[in-house]
Amino acid sequence: MESLLKEKRGGETVLQMSPRATPGGGVEDVYGEDCATEDQLVTPWTTSVASGYNLLRDPRYNKGLAFKENERDAHYLRGLLPPVIVSQELQEKKLMHSIRQYDQPIHKYQALMELEERNERLFYKLLIDNVDELLPIVYTPTVGEACQKYGSIFKRPQGLYISLKEKGKILEVLKNWPERSIQVIVVTDGERILGLGDLGCQGMGIPVGKLALYTALGGVRPSACLPITIDVGTNNEKLLKDDYYIGLRQKRTTGQEYYDFLDEFMTAVKQNYGEKVLVQFEDFANHNAFELLAKYGTTHLVFNDDIQGTASVVLAGLLASLKLLGGTLADHTFLFLGAGEAGTGIAELIALEISNKTKAPVEETRKKIWLVDSKGLIVSSRKGSLQAFKKPWAHEHEPVNNLLDAVKAIKPTVLIGTSGVGRTFTKEVIETMAANNKRPLILALSNPTSQSECTAEEAYKWSEGRAVFASGSPFPSVECNGKLNIPGQANNCYIFPGFGFGLVMSGTIRVHDDMLLAASEALANQVTDEHYAQGMIYPPFTDIRKISAHIAASVAAKAYELGGCCDPSPSTCRFGEVC
Repeated sequence: MESLLKEKRGGETVLQMSPRATPGGGVEDVYGEDCATEDQLVTPWTTSVASGYNLLRDPRYNKGLAFKENERDAHYLRGLLPPVIVSQELQEKKLMHSIRQYDQPIHKYQALMELEERNERLFYKLLIDNVDELLPIVYTPTVGEACQKYGSIFKRPQGLYISLKEKGKILEVLKNWPERSIQVIVVTDGERILGLGDLGCQGMGIPVGKLALYTALGGVRPSACLPITIDVGTNNEKLLKDDYYIGLRQKRTTGQEYYDFLDEFMTAVKQNYGEKVLVQFEDFANHNAFELLAKYGTTHLVFNDDIQGTASVVLAGLLASLKLLGGTLADHTFLFLGAGEAGTGIAELIALEISNKTKAPVEETRKKIWLVDSKGLIVSSRKGSLQAFKKPWAHEHEPVNNLLDAVKAIKPTVLIGTSGVGRTFTKEVIETMAANNKRPLILALSNPTSQSECTAEEAYKWSEGRAVFASGSPFPSVECNGKLNIPGQANNCYIFPGFGFGLVMSGTIRVHDDMLLAASEALANQVTDEHYAQGMIYPPFTDIRKISAHIAASVAAKAYELGGCCDPSPSTCRFGEVC
């Protein structure tokens, strides 16, 4: 006769369903569902109700020495912990002291990841309370080094690894993840990790880091976040020969097979998690990033942080900088070094903002924006050989072969670097910008620090302290001509946690460009007169949770204004007709 049996085993209360035989030779539980016979059993079919030993090994619920007396009794923790009770605050103090003893950032990263694996609440408490100090460790620039060494430091899998071996079974793989109520997925295929190139399966450090910030900075539940790496191989010969590499040892799959695999993934995501799950694309190569955003922007809630997030945070800095530079956005001329997904994404959002404010067609406002790629200034005579996403920026002008000559010819008021190549804003380039402008705006956005187009010190020194400067990776403050200059960091962390939280909280099912503009304006409005006095065009990270809340509220309000799904016509959607 079927019954529920209750017994205690080694400090664990267990509920076990008594089985009965089935005609097929298996067993059937009390709910009439077939179970495996004992010799077929892979997953135990007992339900653990309370276990002190297991509780201490579950990072979601483990509090370590912070468990109080009544909790130790209720959860069978007596004897499994030393008798002392240590508050979370004291644990935090002890851990920060320990982390500060490490000389190398990568060792700090490893210590933080190990903390996340054993005590999730303490990890987020630590990150929230020490965001200025720890953000460069869990995100750029240290996460880049972590991805490069991911195979050798790999200890415990985080997130889902979906490789070509799972082709035709991706939905089953998604169902292997224990959480069912997922709100945000960050996915990468590892082909363009920061400025470090193809790191294949080891790119998982990026989704893990991004989602940690979704929780710490944006307030999304950790259990609602899912990091995913799509492994289609790598063209990195060094990794393919590395004994510690954790991914497929084959050349990267491309073409129709690649897109079919991604299509299976996106279909499975919607089928398993519904219409409102946010899928954030991370560090896909240019040739895939634009196509994926255009393809799935009309059918899924998707967001590309490299294209849209970077654009939004840079636009916010530009809007804030007007207080220091003077004039309106339409009064300025912009020159980019780099015409990839970041550069063209920023350029398009600037053009849209100017168009919204001046009511001029976006085709006209684009003419205030110039781009330089590896072959020189993008001009109309090059249109026949340009990739599709570069063609809108091919303006009438004679060919110019290098950045310095482009600065001399175009005379920009704003110089933006998204090239991924370090030290390309030379002394001559900065001096020319300073000669043409009372206060030149220099944005050296490439990550990590080694790839930055120039340092803060170089920008201030070569402009005689007149430059307004921001970068992608952090730089220390610089004293120049008796004034302390605090460089800004155009970090996507300002935007994506609040932006994503606003999307999922509003229940919207598509991303619209107006939501990105709303996020930019909300961030720019957080810069105060006190910040401006120090040359800052971004607010300090110490206020990031408040900033994220303002951005989330603005994005949600815009979503409601647009009616949740917004107008799908191409005339209102510029990022690959995303609406």
